[in-house]
Amino acid sequence: MGLLQGPARAWLFVAPVLVALAVVIGYPVVRAVWMSFQKDSGLDPVTGMFVNGGSAGFSNYTHWLMQQCQMPSGGTESCPTGNLGSQFWVAIIVTVLFTVITVALETTIGLGMATVMGKTFRGRALLRAAVLVPWAIPTAVTARLWEFMFQYDGVVNRVLGTHILWQTDPWWSRFAVIIADVWKTTPFMALLILAGLQVIPADVYEAARVDGASTWQRFTQITLPLLKPALLVAILFRTMDALRLYDLPAIMTRGNPNTRTLSILVVDQVRQGANSASALSVLTFLLIFAVAFVLVKVLGANAVATQEEQRKAGR
Repeated sequence: MGLLQGPARAWLFVAPVLVALAVVIGYPVVRAVWMSFQKDSGLDPVTGMFVNGGSAGFSNYTHWLMQQCQMPSGGTESCPTGNLGSQFWVAIIVTVLFTVITVALETTIGLGMATVMGKTFRGRALLRAAVLVPWAIPTAVTARLWEFMFQYDGVVNRVLGTHILWQTDPWWSRFAVIIADVWKTTPFMALLILAGLQVIPADVYEAARVDGASTWQRFTQITLPLLKPALLVAILFRTMDALRLYDLPAIMTRGNPNTRTLSILVVDQVRQGANSASALSVLTFLLIFAVAFVLVKVLGANAVATQEEQRKAGR
């Protein structure tokens, strides 16, 4: 150990982590990419005989991207509306819809909750513990609870006096999933934002009060600028998690195609063909990676700029 100095010693400590990441993440990704270029084993639509697959080229990808199906005659035509291939773009729209709406609502509500929990008052510790209860409940349990509440004769329809088919209606089923997801995950956002609020010095607010700043001015001119790094990290984490949404809509709506996200579509396709599902998994991975790359570049740059502004202000 004494012979290793500088970067060599640092790489020695990092190597076990890199090896673990290569085994847990690297190999599955490479394997999925390789499988995506292979044909699924099954009956040949032309001869009716069993085939072991073989090289498929980019046909698995074009099946999803171009929404085409292989016909028995050997030609191609647009998939019927009910075919999984035609549901790829619908799944993307549903996934992006869930992500944008839930992240926006959870950030807004979480900011309000964190602001309240950051104040000093009697029973603050009890309030913080109670707020975290929805987040601590397993997602499967949460989905079942909201499924019972959103049934036709459930609590929601009885309280509102409505007769909405929350689990089958194209739009109401999506709203039901969004409401359940916001209820469960908002405490997570509030917890991350609260951590950012705790590092803001109290004397900054006191100085602003002495200068005559109103509550709104203190919030917009002090809280939001100083909270920006923590807020951007919370949005980044939550966006990555929302793009992988699976269990909540899968359990609540029980396969409703109107709430089928990309993750649900991948699982459904695995039951029909692993190689075609691998191509879909790669496309999903590329989408999430692209969104993460853009967010890191944009939000990361904003966070660095905000920290630089804070250091300059401190001088």
